[in-house]
Formats: sequence, C-alpha cells, structure tokens
Amino acid sequence: MSDHYVHRLQVSMPLATAEQIVAAALKAGEEAKLLPLTVAVLDAGGNIVLLKRQDGSGNLRADVAIGKAWGALGMGISSRTIRDRLRDRPAFQGALAAASDGRFIPVPGGVLALSAGGMVIGAVGISGDASDKDEYAAIMGVHAAGLASHPENPAENWRDAGL
Repeated sequence: MSDHYVHRLQVSMPLATAEQIVAAALKAGEEAKLLPLTVAVLDAGGNIVLLKRQDGSGNLRADVAIGKAWGALGMGISSRTIRDRLRDRPAFQGALAAASDGRFIPVPGGVLALSAGGMVIGAVGISGDASDKDEYAAIMGVHAAGLASHPENPAENWRDAGL
C-alpha cells in the first residue's frame, strides 16, 4: 500500500441521513407553525455533520441546538430525560456544565438517533421555539430518516408548550 493513500474514517451519521433529518424536522416545524428553527445534527463523536438555521432564527440558536444534541450524546439519554433526572440535582447539573465548558444544555430538544440495533449513531438538537416543540420537530426528523429515537415520542402536551 502506498503512503499516498488516505484512509477514510468510519461514518456513524452519513451526510445524506443528516440531510433527511434536517429537511423533515424543518418541514414538521413549518406544518406545526413553530417559530424559525435551527437544527444541528451531530455524529456519535459529537462532531457537527449538518447545521441549518431558518431565516429569522436567532444567532444564539445554533449554540443552543448543538448543546442540546451534545449533552444527549454525552449522557446517552435525551436532553428531556437529562432535565427530568437533574431537576433536583443542581450541583451535578452545574458540574456537567463546567466539565463540558458550557456546551451542556439540559432542556428538551436534544434527541438521540439510534440504529436498527439500538446503537447511538448521532443526535439532533433543535432550538427556536419552546423546548418541547423543538423536541417534537427533532423526533419527527429522526423518524422520517428511518431511525429510532430517544425519546421515542414527543411529550404529550408539546403543542401547549410556551416560551
């Protein structure tokens, strides 16, 4: 083998899959009349595969979307589950924020994308509307790409969530 050959990295979240997730999440948001969304898709290593911001979505939304997805990957559970588990543990929540250099966003909208075998292949983070509404769009995007998600379903009252 020549030294001129470049070895390729194994991909957990293909760009084509990330594009499907983002397109479907934005479509779900538009159909539900959500505020402008920013969607981040990360691979299993926490690297950004795709980031897309709708016109009118605030300039901090990208960092929030990435933080929701990044926190879900880091803990192996959705950001909704993180919020629920850490509700009464502010010291641990603060320690996670410090350990992650502030990238940890423990509110709904960070959804794990799972392979057919249940392995995490990446995560989607969305920011732009109420957190439960962000999570709804993320779950719809993951499912539209033919993947399972954690959480499997949006919160029952996601439509009633307010900012």
